[in-house]
Amino acid sequence: MPIYDNHNRPITYLRLAVTDRCNLRCFYCMPENGVQYLPKKEILSFEEMERLVRLVAPLGIHKLRITGGEPFVRKELMPFLARLAAIPGIDAIHLTTNGVLTAPHVPALKALGIRSVNLSIDSLDEARFFEITRRNELKRVLKTLDALLEVQIPTKLNVVVMADKNDQDILPMVALTKDLPLEVRFIEEMPFNGEGQKQAALPWDYQRIIAHIRAHYPSLQKIADEPFSTAYHYAIDGHQGKIGVIAAFSRTFCGTCNRIRLTAQGTLETCLYDEGVLNIRDWMRQGASDEQLTEMLLKAFSNRPKDGFEAEAKRDLLNPVHESMSAIGG
Repeated sequence: MPIYDNHNRPITYLRLAVTDRCNLRCFYCMPENGVQYLPKKEILSFEEMERLVRLVAPLGIHKLRITGGEPFVRKELMPFLARLAAIPGIDAIHLTTNGVLTAPHVPALKALGIRSVNLSIDSLDEARFFEITRRNELKRVLKTLDALLEVQIPTKLNVVVMADKNDQDILPMVALTKDLPLEVRFIEEMPFNGEGQKQAALPWDYQRIIAHIRAHYPSLQKIADEPFSTAYHYAIDGHQGKIGVIAAFSRTFCGTCNRIRLTAQGTLETCLYDEGVLNIRDWMRQGASDEQLTEMLLKAFSNRPKDGFEAEAKRDLLNPVHESMSAIGG
């Protein structure tokens, strides 16, 4: 049975960041010179992460998403995933990756039973891809996409829409769904670039994205969303795949949020926009028992903000949202 937060939302989904490191330097995620990565000793060990998952599984959390940074920059990731898959109560493990190092591991991911992969790719054009990521790695990302399709792992492409950067990629991305069984998800840009920049309005919000696609694909129709979905889903006549639009900046999905996050340094976040509500790493290393940790977790779950706006408002006015997405798990 799931546990419920103070707004009667079930908590069934944990996003687990296994590292804060990344092999790309996407401008919307981190500053040009990268971020100050944490020393290894400050990052949770795989054993500590596994202990946490074993604690939350009996509480009703049955879905895991492995994130980073980029998960595959951390050594021994595959054996760790195998151990997670063996934990009673965990019945779905998903993965978010930028695809640069992923292709060689795809057969093993299939054998392990990974439910789906979210592949982050903001442009199909090599020049724009380089401008966005500051790395010339598009060919390797596309190789990963081909490998995922070949073994039939359900795949979603995550595309952050940015004015004057990749808005011309929206339609080419939509075109991929014509002959490929993909879900292409367009995501509103968020203020997590590590530089403290924040915009009052968004040039490409979810409504404009939908209108732009419909102008070129008049048969675009709203279809049913899965429970707790962060995306609005659409289908186009004659297309194998489908379209998703995530209102990450507008925060229209908070009312059904069933997820919590654990950063690579062991900070529990009950909302994407909060600044962390519990330092699990330090409590573990100070010798807290499983019972004590469970009590702390339940207390945190019972004090979740209503939505991202409330969480952001509670932050210190001198400490606005500015973290790198690589540090908080994407």
